[in-house]
Amino acid sequence: MQRALIAALLTGLAAPAVGTYLVHRRLALMGDGIGHVALTGVAVGLLTGWAPVWTAVAVAILGAVTIELVRAHGRASADVALAMLFYGGIAGGVLLTGLAGSTAATLNTYLFGSITTVSQEDLWVIGILAVVVIVLSIGMSPQLFAVCQDEEYARACGLPVRLYSIMIAVMAAVTVAVAMRTVGLLLVSALMVVPVATSMQLTRGFRTTFALALALGLVPSLAGVVFSYHVDVAPGASIVVIALAGFALAWPLGTFLRRHRQRRRPDDEDPRVTGTHVPSEEHPHQHDENCGHPAVEHGDHTDYLHDGHLHAAHGKHYDEH
Repeated sequence: MQRALIAALLTGLAAPAVGTYLVHRRLALMGDGIGHVALTGVAVGLLTGWAPVWTAVAVAILGAVTIELVRAHGRASADVALAMLFYGGIAGGVLLTGLAGSTAATLNTYLFGSITTVSQEDLWVIGILAVVVIVLSIGMSPQLFAVCQDEEYARACGLPVRLYSIMIAVMAAVTVAVAMRTVGLLLVSALMVVPVATSMQLTRGFRTTFALALALGLVPSLAGVVFSYHVDVAPGASIVVIALAGFALAWPLGTFLRRHRQRRRPDDEDPRVTGTHVPSEEHPHQHDENCGHPAVEHGDHTDYLHDGHLHAAHGKHYDEH
């Protein structure tokens, strides 16, 4: 049970960290597709006798890079190619599992999660991969956010958009492999998306959305494991249902907060209508040419892209618009 809780903690942090970027890129279902492909990797491990976690990581990365390249290609038939890749992944996994002589029960532990069977070796692998994903998600957040927000603008700023796009895809693939013992390959996409969607109901800036998404991923992960232990149900389903319950509670609260902000800002003073600046609520960061945020020339001054807004120096404070 201790190993189960540690694995849940790591998964609850890693999945929303990557999911934040996937949601901003409108690729919320990418994790689900990678999960289908990773099933073939699990089956390869069962067939060859290698550790299924590592084979799942290798096949999931290969599938994720393929998905990203097909998506970036932009042809009308891209969705058909991706569908074939997804279906082929799950069909190949079932076929190879049968050839390996494993039962459907073995496959179900990876499809729907079996967190209480996590071994000490599995926990080390999960811990290493999860820490790498979390560190990259936080450390590379300015570059990854710029790519997710506007690829054309990021490319104009000189960022290697293709490289960062592939990096996001690879991190998603690693996260799928990390989470397959916790929530299962078929439900991992929910843990990537639901905490982020819940956070977006309550926050506006990217950093606050990111931080709250991590907390909202951590709470249902730990609570789902405890609940499944006492009620004797699948932990993956418990985690996802608790996360969805959080979204159901946050949605009306978010609607109320948005209406409250709108009432506090009349239409004739709304910067979206007038094009004027409004003071930033909190801004301890000092912008300059070396601060790391993209600079945007705006008439007679320079704005800096920060937390999804353009910030401009105005006296002793910054305005956002």
